[in-house]
Amino acid sequence: MSLSDFDRQLLQRCLSRQPRAWEDFVDRFLGLVVHVVHHTTRVRSVAVSPQDVEDLASEVFMAILANDYGVLRRFRGHSSLATYLTVISRRVVVRELLKRRIVPNLSDTSEMQDVADDATSPEERFSNREEVERLLDELHGEEADIVRLYHLEGKSYHEISSQTGVPENSIGPTLSRARAKLRRQAANAAASSN
Repeated sequence: MSLSDFDRQLLQRCLSRQPRAWEDFVDRFLGLVVHVVHHTTRVRSVAVSPQDVEDLASEVFMAILANDYGVLRRFRGHSSLATYLTVISRRVVVRELLKRRIVPNLSDTSEMQDVADDATSPEERFSNREEVERLLDELHGEEADIVRLYHLEGKSYHEISSQTGVPENSIGPTLSRARAKLRRQAANAAASSN
């Protein structure tokens, strides 16, 4: 899909700093950015609070504004603006999750997706990361590498495949098996400490 006339005009208005252009841009793409935040955190099994979602969306828009709309200036129109912004948003969200040391929730995430996690302080997030690192020590070889690259370094399946030599279509099943092992290990550790 190519760049629509409406988005082309909106882009030009932003780059020429016309009145209300930025507000119109945010109105048009806020829903997309929030969707990308939710999707990216869900795919990475990270429970986020409504405040986290708001902060992450804000970081995306700050990245777009940075360097005099540098992100928008680099857009070449080879796709729709929404597609381009989806990629940019995902990269910013992954970078922020890593920077903030927000790590995957190794328990079943189906119940956690809609639960606000307001109580998680940076210190708790850091200790959770340490726990993930400890649990990863229980995995070996390729499996540990793939989990570390995906969950702690935010790499895509393609990037992991390039780095490890594992076929791209094997990354998802490997992650699923590793997560199941980690959940069992976490459950066993919790049971033995009670």
